[in-house]
Amino acid sequence: MKSAIVWLAGLTLLAQVAFSGLPFAWFGGNTEMPSLAPMLDNSKPAVVNIATQSHVRIQDNPLLNDPYFRRFFNIPEQQPRQRTKQSLGSGVIFDAKKGLVLTNNHVIHKADEITVSLTDGRSFQAELVGSDPATDIALIKIPAEALIALPLANSDKLRVGDFVVAIGNPFGLGQTVTSGIVSALGRSGLGIEGYENFIQTDASINPGNSGGALVNLRGELVGINTAIFSPGQNVGNVGIGFAIPSNLVKQITDQLLEHGEVRRAYLGVQMQDVTPELASAFNLSSDKGAVVTRILEGSAADKAGLKVGDVITAIDDYHLVNADTLRNSIGLLVVGQTIKLDILREGKSKQLTATVKETKQAKVQAAVHPKLSGATFGDIEPSSPYYGQIHGVMIYSVVANSPAWNAGLRGNDVITSVNKEKIKTLEDFKPLVQNDAPLLLNITRNRQAMFLILR
Repeated sequence: MKSAIVWLAGLTLLAQVAFSGLPFAWFGGNTEMPSLAPMLDNSKPAVVNIATQSHVRIQDNPLLNDPYFRRFFNIPEQQPRQRTKQSLGSGVIFDAKKGLVLTNNHVIHKADEITVSLTDGRSFQAELVGSDPATDIALIKIPAEALIALPLANSDKLRVGDFVVAIGNPFGLGQTVTSGIVSALGRSGLGIEGYENFIQTDASINPGNSGGALVNLRGELVGINTAIFSPGQNVGNVGIGFAIPSNLVKQITDQLLEHGEVRRAYLGVQMQDVTPELASAFNLSSDKGAVVTRILEGSAADKAGLKVGDVITAIDDYHLVNADTLRNSIGLLVVGQTIKLDILREGKSKQLTATVKETKQAKVQAAVHPKLSGATFGDIEPSSPYYGQIHGVMIYSVVANSPAWNAGLRGNDVITSVNKEKIKTLEDFKPLVQNDAPLLLNITRNRQAMFLILR
C-alpha cells in the first residue's frame, strides 16, 4: 500500500506542517480520513472469483496401446486414465443484465467446468461465450440476477502517474485490493501475447489476480489484469504488472459477442524496424516507424499503393515506434476498417488510405505435449517478417508462467524442426508432439537460430 500512503501524504502535506499530532487531529477529530473505501464499496461486487476444473488424460506407455504387446504379455486392455486439474482466477462483470463476465483466456482455457463466485456468496456455473488467445481475453456468461457491473473508462486518456487499484483473488485467498500507479503505457514486445498493448502498473498483481479489475479512483474499469514480470520462476511480485486496456477489451468483446471469435485484420505487408543505419540510408530524421520490405499481391497494402521501401510512420495519427507496433496496430483493427497511413517515400511525406482485410490462419491453442501447454501455435502469417523467408510454425502467444513459458518459449518464436525433423506447416508439427517424450526444438528468434531442449 506504499502508493496509497504517498497519495494520502500529498493530500495532507499542509496539515502535517501545521500540526504534529495524530492524523485525526488534522481533520478536527470527527472528520473521516481520506479513503478508497467508498469507491471500493461500489466496485468490489463487480469483481468475481473464478474456479475451473479440467480433466487431463494421463499419458500411458505407448507399448500398452499396442494390441500385439498386450496379447504377448497377457495385459488386459486398459481404460484411459485421467487426473483433475484445478485453477483459480478472477473476473469482472461486464454486462449485469446479460450476466456477462470478462476474464483472461488462460484462466478458463480447456476448462470442463467454470464456477463463478460472487461477493454476496452466490455461485454459478458459467458457459463460454468466446475467447481470443492472441489478446488473452475471454467472455463467459452466468445465469444470475441483481448483478453489478463496472463502468468502462476510456483507457486512451490514462497517463503515467495516474492512481489505479487492482482487485482480484491472489493465491485463492479471496478478494483482495492493492493500489499503485500507472507505471507505463503501450508496453509491447514482451512475448506474453500475440498482440500486446499493456498498461504497466506497480499495484501488486499475483497468481489468481489474472482476469481481475484494474480501476481508476472513480471506480471505472481501465484494464484487465493479466500478467506480471518476474526475474525467476519462484520469485513473486516485484512491482511490474500488466493489464489489458479497457478500450482493447471493449473492441475484442464486441467481436466475441457478434462472432464468437475475433476476426483479425491484416494489411498484407512484411516490414522491419527502422535502424539507425536504415534511417541514414533513407535520409530519415528519425529511426521510428517500419520499413516495408514486401507487398503481398492483391492485399490491402497493394491496393492502397504502398511500395517496397516506404516507411510507415503513423496509422490514423498514432505514431509508430517500430515494426512490432505496426503489426499490433493492424491486428487489433476491425476487418473492413479504412485507415489512414502516414508514410515517407524517398524522403517525402505522403498519405494513403487502406481498407484492411481478414486473415485466416490455422491455429492450435495447445499441443498435447505437456511442456508446450500454454502456447498458441499456427502457420506463419503473411504480415510476419518471416513469411516466405523460412519454413516452420509460429508461436503466436505464450501464457506467462505456463509450462511453455517456463521451458523458454516466447511469442513470435518460429519452430523450424522438432527432434531434427524439419517442419513447414502446423500439420507437420502436430504429429511430432503427440507424447511426453523429450523434445529438441530448433527455434528462430529475432532472426537468430537456437536449440531448445524440453524434458
